[in-house]
Amino acid sequence: MFKDIHKAVVEEYSGVRAKEYVAEITRYHRIQASPGFRAAAERCRDLLAAFGLPAEVLSFPADERTQYWGSPMFQEWAATEASLHLIEPADKARKLADFAEVKCSLIQRSTPVDNLEAELVLLEDGEDEKEYEGIDLQGKVVLTKGDLDRVRELAVGRHGAAGILFDGMRESPPIRQRIDLPDAVQYTSFWWRPGDKRCFGFVLSPRAGEDLRKLIKSQQREGKPPPKVRARVVSQFYDGHIEVVSALISGETEEEVIAVAHLCHPQPSANDNASGSAALLELARTLHHLIQVGKLPPPKRSIRLLWVPEMTGTYAYLATHEEEIPHMVAGINLDMVGQNQELCGSVFIIEGTPAATPSFASDLLERLREEWMAQAETLSSSSAYPLFRHTVTPFSGGSDHYILSDPTVGVPTPMLIQWPDKFYHTSEDTLDKVDPRMLAVLGGLATIYVYFVANAGAREVDWLGHEMLARFKARLARSVQDLLTDALTTKNGEELAQAAARLAKKTAFLADRQREAMRSLLRLAPEEKWLVRDLSQAVDHAVQQEIERANSALHRHAQQLGLPEIPALPQKEADEWEKQATTMVPARLFRGPVSPGAYMHKLTPQEKEEAYAWMKEYRRQYYGMSTVANYWADGKRTVAEIANLVELETGQRNVQLLVKHFRLLARLGLVALHSIQG
Repeated sequence: MFKDIHKAVVEEYSGVRAKEYVAEITRYHRIQASPGFRAAAERCRDLLAAFGLPAEVLSFPADERTQYWGSPMFQEWAATEASLHLIEPADKARKLADFAEVKCSLIQRSTPVDNLEAELVLLEDGEDEKEYEGIDLQGKVVLTKGDLDRVRELAVGRHGAAGILFDGMRESPPIRQRIDLPDAVQYTSFWWRPGDKRCFGFVLSPRAGEDLRKLIKSQQREGKPPPKVRARVVSQFYDGHIEVVSALISGETEEEVIAVAHLCHPQPSANDNASGSAALLELARTLHHLIQVGKLPPPKRSIRLLWVPEMTGTYAYLATHEEEIPHMVAGINLDMVGQNQELCGSVFIIEGTPAATPSFASDLLERLREEWMAQAETLSSSSAYPLFRHTVTPFSGGSDHYILSDPTVGVPTPMLIQWPDKFYHTSEDTLDKVDPRMLAVLGGLATIYVYFVANAGAREVDWLGHEMLARFKARLARSVQDLLTDALTTKNGEELAQAAARLAKKTAFLADRQREAMRSLLRLAPEEKWLVRDLSQAVDHAVQQEIERANSALHRHAQQLGLPEIPALPQKEADEWEKQATTMVPARLFRGPVSPGAYMHKLTPQEKEEAYAWMKEYRRQYYGMSTVANYWADGKRTVAEIANLVELETGQRNVQLLVKHFRLLARLGLVALHSIQG
């Protein structure tokens, strides 16, 4: 069982070795589709070969003609030199940015420019067209901390600016606010679409940005000429390639377990994601060695290891290996696994799979993590506890697991990550922030997980199924109790009826998803149908017990409110958005997730403005809700039904947002939107 695997892996897996691989990877400027990424990929291949594990670097076209499923590709880009100098006023002249010193100081995918001298214009954020009224930007450079893509479209595309200086800093309170990283520069990139007017750009730290803002305002206040900068960028775009490193620990069957880590991002990008890539290298070395020396037997299923450019590499690999997808039983994504928690402010997170792709994977990973908990003992030695912060969260997305876990792909893939990270996507994501102890914990956990799944048979499935049942009962009881807590604070019959309805819907949803998760065990042991049947019946029995317990409490509460019984839920007139949602059935046209951002060039200027307005209004909700909603879109459900499922999964409901979202996808050619009678 897994305890023997755990013992063997803990003895062999080295966080110190993994950190050495982090150091190797951070030597490269690893922008997707670039010579630096290619060099890093080749170095990973060479390290794998040194372990004795054959690996290959797969090459895929990087041009503007190729598309993998719903993900358009882009040209390769190379930069060799870039610098920015403040040249006027003369007494303030100085170097502001140098690509040779700080790779993040250049906005990645900048166009070449040869010693352009231009005036500086300050934009507070530059996201609203009204801010440009009365300003001449032709041939000038703007300073902004607003949304880069929006500023590029308005300042450069519509008003003729030559370039952008960006001094923004993404905030993640309470771990990171702008003031916390005064001298860091944020990783920033242009992502060009057809029809975009291209430009160059540089990134300044918050401190340097504030100094420059004060200078611009001072010059203006004193009636002096605006400051001038001189920009030089030596770069080029061309049809090239992206690379995926693939290695295989061979098993006995055609089935595979997938372990993925993204290798990209600017130098150094130690935790994001040299740490995940390095942890995967050490996973490969550890398992290969343990199998070679006979401490672990060769697995039944093969273990496929992939180092990818984030998202694009996963799309490219899957789209060109579609015949292998049915054999992929499960996966795991290693993203930012190396943080020193005290320096970075991070928490070790297991992010589960989406409810639309229920599986054994998340429960298994949680149980395996518990073997790492006994790091220190109480005074009486009666119990032990971990010395790291940890939690489990529902699916959120944002990395390669969201492609694999998409129901149209069907490879349930949890993610291991440490988050938040004070230094995320900045020049200060450096090797000193990486902790070999956490690399050993998260990398070792991933190693045990992939080997367990690769070797699981009827015996392991029997244990795992009962483990899943035990965890479901605990989650169910907690969920019901939380809903019951809210219900017992209601003050009238209508509120009570609504609370009772929420409880009934939630328990039915949890039961349905858990039965599907139990069925996923058949991917590991198809002959265990009897076990899945028994476990599913046990799920129904547990749900019925919890419903009876809750209903008893609700009835007592109704009596306390002077009601003879729980009232029926009153019918309410649906608003216009809900009515529209009942008539719309979205059907996905591409396998895997789709992002509207890569297709916005298809909109008219007015349509772009309208879409930007509602996307900005719902910015905090939009990504998570839209991703989950896409998963539930099966060509049969209405948007109203999808909205109900999204609410049950995430606790968020916004029918208006989802109606606008699916209309946008239809306008962009990413879904077909069918109408039915309301």
